[in-house]
Amino acid sequence: MPVRFAKVVALFALLTVVMTWPQAARLATDAWPHEDVFFNMWRIGWVAHALPRSPTHVLDGNIFYPELRTLTLSDAVAVESLLAAPMLWMGVPIVLVHNIVLLAGIILSAAGVWLLVATLTGSATAATTAGIVFAFVPYRFDHYMHLELQWTVWIPWTFWAMHKVFETGAIRHAVLLGVFIALQFMSSVYYGLFLVTLLPVGALLLLCGTRPGEVMRGLRALALAAGTAALLTAPYLFPYATTRHDVGPRPEEQIAMFSARPSSYRATTESNYLYGERTVQFGRGERRLFPGVLPLLLAVVGLLLYPASKEAIVYLVTLAIAFDMSFGLKGYTFSFLYQHVPAFDGLRAPARVAIFAIFCLSVLAAYGQAALEKATGKRLRRGLIAAIPAVLLLEYWVAPLPLIAYPSAPSPLYAWLAKQPAGVVAEFPMPQRNRLPSNEARFAFMSTFHWMPLINGYSGYYPASYINRLERLSTMPDAAALENLVGAGVRYVIVHAGLYPHGGANEVIAALSDHSRFRELGRFNDGIGEAVVFSAR
Repeated sequence: MPVRFAKVVALFALLTVVMTWPQAARLATDAWPHEDVFFNMWRIGWVAHALPRSPTHVLDGNIFYPELRTLTLSDAVAVESLLAAPMLWMGVPIVLVHNIVLLAGIILSAAGVWLLVATLTGSATAATTAGIVFAFVPYRFDHYMHLELQWTVWIPWTFWAMHKVFETGAIRHAVLLGVFIALQFMSSVYYGLFLVTLLPVGALLLLCGTRPGEVMRGLRALALAAGTAALLTAPYLFPYATTRHDVGPRPEEQIAMFSARPSSYRATTESNYLYGERTVQFGRGERRLFPGVLPLLLAVVGLLLYPASKEAIVYLVTLAIAFDMSFGLKGYTFSFLYQHVPAFDGLRAPARVAIFAIFCLSVLAAYGQAALEKATGKRLRRGLIAAIPAVLLLEYWVAPLPLIAYPSAPSPLYAWLAKQPAGVVAEFPMPQRNRLPSNEARFAFMSTFHWMPLINGYSGYYPASYINRLERLSTMPDAAALENLVGAGVRYVIVHAGLYPHGGANEVIAALSDHSRFRELGRFNDGIGEAVVFSAR
């Protein structure tokens, strides 16, 4: 089995190269054009930096100075960062490390579904179909810039372990179930919360119709799994709970913006070869959830023709609940959770639970293919085995991806700054309070070359101290704003002239030059244009 699974991983690696082309050809230099890519690299870079130096403060990232637990303002991507850290310690360029970890999430997610479906149906070809659906639906490309949202790796493994728990009752499978739940939380908090909401549905359905003795055995195993998961995740999630208390719930209007609509399930990304131009009007970012026509047809075939299967009902019901949850406060399930489970009022984008509906659909589609394989002759079966993956890949085709280059080495500015005495850094232009995030993600990433604390920052949440500072600095460069920088303990003020419109940096540079509390340290190339650095006296 290990050899066969390695071949499956290799197959999905090859398909991922094809479906994300030319990413493989530019693995060390290019990524999706989005500020979240900067943020991804800052997160994995910070963990690799902090672990060997101050592991107890690994969540206290260097952004939003002087805030603590800044990694918990978004997803800390713990699993992804731990995988990335050895490569970064060996000096592998950070863009290359980022892309390897991101693509690994897609590849291993597909391989995990393959194992689950091969176990359920006994069909390796149907399992391959499920892997293609789970790995390459439009949702994946809509979120190609979101590292944590590609790491659905542990979802299929969790369901595989759940089935093993009911099949064997073995302690090792119960412990594995808990471990996989914890790993999913530590890969993506969003998916961890969705998983522990939907998994009990499947478990309860599997318990239905079993003998009392088997029910008790199953409940004991599930209790062990829950205890294992709680033990492993509590230290990780407790800082999130503290941060959640500080920042408060998401406003309902924000949740509505990032909730699915019925039309979202007709929407693909603009670059989808078959459907993009015809469906893009049905959804925007976070709401492009089209699963493909063929998976739906195969799922219907599976429900109609596959021999009566309790497992298929599990995935159908779970799909229905995930589908309802994706509508956020306009659905029943998420509304209930939002009102009664504190963690859920901190989730901005309920539409992301759609990946669980797609996961369940991939399993049901595999049941459909398995049923067709059993019902057809050898020649037709061979045709189906070739045609179904080909049609799916065509439905999901988006290549070539629109990639851009990212820096893996410091510009002269940051190379110089890394050699200076440590101090708090402020980089301008800073965004207006109502126009986040501007250049903040880039500044956070560039700090990986010097690791000094920044008053700047970028994340899923913005702390009140940062928002208040933006308000106080909105009048920059007047005297009050400059004095605020001194009062905040800022040592280095960097003015990026190339990021200001129409020479707007000149006024800021002149005010800093004329102010008695600041002196110019030098002018450097920042990778975009000229930057002027001042120190506070």
